[in-house]
Amino acid sequence: MSNHDISVLNDLIKTTLDSRKGYLDACEDASARFADTFAGLARERSEIASRLQGEVRRQGGDPADDSGVIGAAHRGFMDLKNAVTGTDDTAVVKEVERGEDHIKAKFEKALKDGELTVDARRVIEECYTSVKAAHDRMSALKHSMT
Repeated sequence: MSNHDISVLNDLIKTTLDSRKGYLDACEDASARFADTFAGLARERSEIASRLQGEVRRQGGDPADDSGVIGAAHRGFMDLKNAVTGTDDTAVVKEVERGEDHIKAKFEKALKDGELTVDARRVIEECYTSVKAAHDRMSALKHSMT
């Protein structure tokens, strides 16, 4: 059991679950044109969280099962912003892409952690592939709309 691994993995779990919640919120705010895409990405985030939780369990730890405080603050900001400016697809995609920047950075920071065990790093790398692909997809979408 590596307490360091478990701590890093649980931090990524919280961020991933928050990202899932962000996508579910985006489904409600976006037009039907984007809702299916966001719902699919929410499912992907659930799968990533499950994968990370499995590694925490394998290492003998208790996996996180909720999102973080920062995520709740971000969602609160999005709710406030929507109340003030209204929701439109461009604004929703811009916020989603901002969230993608955050999760991508968190995974990249974890991958630079020299204290991770080989097993934890492997799981994080596998999950990062999906995170990076979604980030790039949302970035391209945002740039196509501006």
